[in-house]
Amino acid sequence: MTTEIGDASSGLKLVQQAFAAGGFARGIGRTLGIRGESAEQGKVVLVGSPNEDHYNPLGTVHGGYAATMLDGAIALAVQTSLPAGTGYATLDLKVTYIRAMTAASGPIRAEGRIIHMGRRMAATEGTLTDKDGRLCAHATATCMITGKDRA
Repeated sequence: MTTEIGDASSGLKLVQQAFAAGGFARGIGRTLGIRGESAEQGKVVLVGSPNEDHYNPLGTVHGGYAATMLDGAIALAVQTSLPAGTGYATLDLKVTYIRAMTAASGPIRAEGRIIHMGRRMAATEGTLTDKDGRLCAHATATCMITGKDRA
């Protein structure tokens, strides 16, 4: 059984319950095979194992896969710091690609962290590392807090 948004008393509990249940019922994480490893207040770690279906024409993992993992980790880190039912959205995402990845790079880890949390915005950063702990990509993002029960 998977957790749907709104089943928990806080954003942190929602994310932890979803990870414990194997993920959210629907969404890009399920589509790309990304799973939650850990969640605490303001910090989330996601794990993925890219394969050749995620390659670009050059024979490496498409940058969109890395960006999606980073955006997911960053957004869920924000979710862990919000009350239940409070919406948020990524306003911007800047990704710096450091090292190309292949299927042999995985499992890869995306760690998202809040670096500043305000009433209306959160500043975040994320890192994506390969199975050997080498940095593959770094991201910064701004998330807008949209208010309770609004997305």
